[in-house]
Amino acid sequence: MRPLEYADCRLAARVERVRPPMHPMLTTAVKAARRAANVINRGARDLDLLSVSVKGPRDFVSEVDRAAEAAIVDTLLKTYPDHAILAEEGTAKGANAGADYVWIIDPLDGTTNFLHGLPQYCVSIALAHRGVVTHGTILDPVRGDLFTASRGRGAFLNDRRIRVSKRQHLRDCLVGTSFPFRDGSNLETYLEMLKVMTVSTAGLRRPGAAALDLAYVAAGFYDGYWVLGLNPWDVAAGSLMVLEAGGLVGDFAGNDSYLNGGEVIAANPKAFAQIVALMEPFRAAIKRPAPPAHVPSE
Repeated sequence: MRPLEYADCRLAARVERVRPPMHPMLTTAVKAARRAANVINRGARDLDLLSVSVKGPRDFVSEVDRAAEAAIVDTLLKTYPDHAILAEEGTAKGANAGADYVWIIDPLDGTTNFLHGLPQYCVSIALAHRGVVTHGTILDPVRGDLFTASRGRGAFLNDRRIRVSKRQHLRDCLVGTSFPFRDGSNLETYLEMLKVMTVSTAGLRRPGAAALDLAYVAAGFYDGYWVLGLNPWDVAAGSLMVLEAGGLVGDFAGNDSYLNGGEVIAANPKAFAQIVALMEPFRAAIKRPAPPAHVPSE
């Protein structure tokens, strides 16, 4: 290869790594996430002074959750006043009901971590069009990591394209999970799953922020993830990132009802099939309460 041709190849490789321009809707979501992160980071300086209330068993909400959500909704509706909102703390609930576009928001995923000063939490924002998630962003306020994805345009961590891992055997995989900690209705079943996964993988992790866990699958930090009892705002943005990074997402049967069904498996394609097979014996024992909210579809 002549020196000029080699230089041209090097330039082409650099160009491929340059992030293409964001879709305007994703740009707005990132702006909203950054506003929320500013609220969260200010609140993190004085945790002992925060007002905290209890929504349910082991389910907390702070003034920071509410203020961050208000900042997100204000940013989104200023730009897209006709869009609907599905947010964990209920901001703008019922507004623009029936709209084709729905923003799905978790203003502070990992509230319990945040309240204890454990630096593992995030902002998660997704946009669904007629029930299909088209854009998503997850922002880690502590590390400054910005995960983004748009359907058909790939997934990114900051300005770097990300891909799921390539490990083929579950025994070599690092897998994330979350405990069904709120009502405990599936705790015994989950503990049996945990035993199986412990002996079938290289290791398990449970940091406590589901949206960030899904982003870690997309980035290849985890090889897979499985969980019971999630809500749409926990899943929407992260699931799109996994798909756009070349991974698979499904419920415990491997089907596509994960957004509203509460059961989620996300992994690289090889690990996904193996996790689905391990979950199959437990499906009949899972108690499935009606979700508190769902993303409308066509």
